[in-house]
Amino acid sequence: MTKRLLDTTAREVASYGREQIIASIAASEGRVLAAEVISTAMAAVQDVSNPEVAAAMGADLIVLNMLDVTQPSVDAIETPDPAEVIRTIKKLTGRLIAVNLEPVDPDADLMTEDHFGGPAGTSGRLATIENVAVAVALGVDAIVLTGNPGMGVTNDSLARAVVATRAAAGPDLLIIAGRMHAAGSVSQAGSRIVDAEALKAFVAAGADIVMLPAPGTVPGCHEALVREWVEVVHSAGALTMTAMGTSQEGADEDTIRRIALMAKMTGTDIHHLGDCGFFGIALPENIVAYSIAIRGRRHTYRRMSMSLLR
Repeated sequence: MTKRLLDTTAREVASYGREQIIASIAASEGRVLAAEVISTAMAAVQDVSNPEVAAAMGADLIVLNMLDVTQPSVDAIETPDPAEVIRTIKKLTGRLIAVNLEPVDPDADLMTEDHFGGPAGTSGRLATIENVAVAVALGVDAIVLTGNPGMGVTNDSLARAVVATRAAAGPDLLIIAGRMHAAGSVSQAGSRIVDAEALKAFVAAGADIVMLPAPGTVPGCHEALVREWVEVVHSAGALTMTAMGTSQEGADEDTIRRIALMAKMTGTDIHHLGDCGFFGIALPENIVAYSIAIRGRRHTYRRMSMSLLR
């Protein structure tokens, strides 16, 4: 029997397939926490990797950003075989692991020519059929189709990428799709970042979870608007993840709690904290503060302290 994700042990979650993961997230009633980390960033806590720190602070899902799947490496994760990096992280954290891939739109109306991480060396981060196949072989639990700042990801390119990713990955991989900020697009920014038709298109294309900006993070994206988007996605048959990708993961704890409660009131299923509190990870105390705001101390401390041997 599938348990609520916030109740699972490391051994239990390691045995879950796509359908069980979806059911366990839905059963958690808005109390699942995701933390994103930059794979290429130096570990914030000396020789302990950022995925380990995020897991220790209570995250249920770790999202790896800027991972070149063709040359996978994460700072402070040592493994003789790069192909074992993801599986090593899963063993060390006992958490679900996702990787970002970016469906860049060549026709996007870019705000700037600056690309996050630079335009060179991004091929292993792109949402291509080849990269999806490599990510699956690495052992990820989910692929997140989204865009870093300035990369030029649009709703059209996301919908196309969901179709291609589902075809390449097969029925057993979790697909998350959407944007936490404009990702470089001029016309799809602020409160125009998405609309009901685009949301329905993501779900129809095969997305299991749709990512949206959390209220109070992107200009014009207030609680009532994000709530409408959440209801559209739920009605279409998918789950949602409200995301904080605007460096507010480095804000004060009161701001974190306010965003957390606004996101909870939208009805979202997963709460996401971005990777730039420090460069590479949210402030650890903010991960804890967010977790306590959405599920209290009991579940937070339980997640933080449970042994991976259980």
